[in-house]
Amino acid sequence: MSDVTPAELRRILDRQRAAFLHAGPPDLKQRRTHLRCLKAEILKRRTDIVRALKADFGQRSERESAIVELIPLVRSINYMIVHLGHWMKPERRHVSAYFQCGSAWIIRQPVGVVGIIAPWNYPVSLALVPLATAIAAGNRAILKPSEFTPATSALIEEIARAVFAPEQVSVVTGGGEVGAAFSALPFDHILFTGSTAVGKKVAEAAARNLTPVTLELGGKSPVVIEPGFSMQRVADRVAFGKLTNAGQTCIAPDYVLVHEGDKDAFAAAYEAAVKKLHPGGYVGSADYTAILNTHHYERLSGLIRDAEEHGAQVIRMGSDSTASHVLSPVLILNAQPDMAVMQEEIFGPLLPVLTYRTRDEAIAFINARPRPLALYYFGDNRAERDRLLKRTISGNVTINGTLMHYVQDDLPFGGVGDSGIGAYHGKEGFVALTHARGVYRQGRFNAATLLQPPFGKLTDVLTNLILR
Repeated sequence: MSDVTPAELRRILDRQRAAFLHAGPPDLKQRRTHLRCLKAEILKRRTDIVRALKADFGQRSERESAIVELIPLVRSINYMIVHLGHWMKPERRHVSAYFQCGSAWIIRQPVGVVGIIAPWNYPVSLALVPLATAIAAGNRAILKPSEFTPATSALIEEIARAVFAPEQVSVVTGGGEVGAAFSALPFDHILFTGSTAVGKKVAEAAARNLTPVTLELGGKSPVVIEPGFSMQRVADRVAFGKLTNAGQTCIAPDYVLVHEGDKDAFAAAYEAAVKKLHPGGYVGSADYTAILNTHHYERLSGLIRDAEEHGAQVIRMGSDSTASHVLSPVLILNAQPDMAVMQEEIFGPLLPVLTYRTRDEAIAFINARPRPLALYYFGDNRAERDRLLKRTISGNVTINGTLMHYVQDDLPFGGVGDSGIGAYHGKEGFVALTHARGVYRQGRFNAATLLQPPFGKLTDVLTNLILR
């Protein structure tokens, strides 16, 4: 597997576009066949997939890989197969009273060739769910997986070659230079998953070609805990959300806002919840994932040091391994907004805890920062919950849990502001990667002829009637 050149990228795009224009959009049967073949190849290579992920991360739970990578992926494909026929049906639209002899409808038309840029944190599902969505929408696709997970990227290329002809789906590899050249191609749509900083560069490059983009980014997703709520329930679910993939999740709980009277209770419950999830420790654990590489391990270690230097109480919950990049969970109490850990998306098993006195204070804290990809609320007070939802803006929300909105196939997934543009998953993914083509069929009688020259008194009467 070698890096592709810009010239080769353009040839692949031109070949796919020519094939798309020659063959026309695939019908329902063809799309379902392609999706079923993709699913079959994924399941056939299940063992290879979890081994490749383990090779790239060094230490990654094989069971967790199956749960967080393969289950959402296969369920998403199944959902598309079942509902695709309904999504593809023309949608009737209203015709005004003056044109009742005519009819109007919308057809969902494939846009053409979709460029997909996938990240390293969930390198299988975040590459193949967008690919399956592009196929369901009737498009062709060029996929660039992450250069930071080479074993997984090579396997994804093998899977694509086993299922699709290169003029339908191609996988290309390379680092930042290839990514920049990829983003600059005149695709019909680009779907990017990754950091906000890189997402801005992708959007800038795409704008030169007026290429529409779907940007799935990240951000600091807050957890807001209602005063007096069961800390055991909160801690169990926050620990699950934070420690899945060792926190290397775009919708992981990034920080906690807890009432000042509940801080100690939350800290104690969180420590207990973490130990319950990983009673055997972290280094060498078959259930815990390492940080991807030295760069990210050192970045996270730097966040911990900065918090300590600025007066935070840092609670380490296990041993670490610099050699294997295993970082145990860390609770950061008395976190302050000016600490580095509160200035950037953490993407690791560090959990800062901040306190609030009033609900308005918690809402103001969230609203003073870029809009997050997810928001989590724990509480039984419906009025307060609804108030929080009305007064804040985020991508999606899970109430009394974490992460679970992501696996609801009938919910769109996407951010807002710094956390993303557009959404996909389920029908919203199909809509994002198709063009809503409006069609009007003129009936035998056309009321508009009454408003054509030569104008007269009847024209005035009809104009005044319409303008009532």
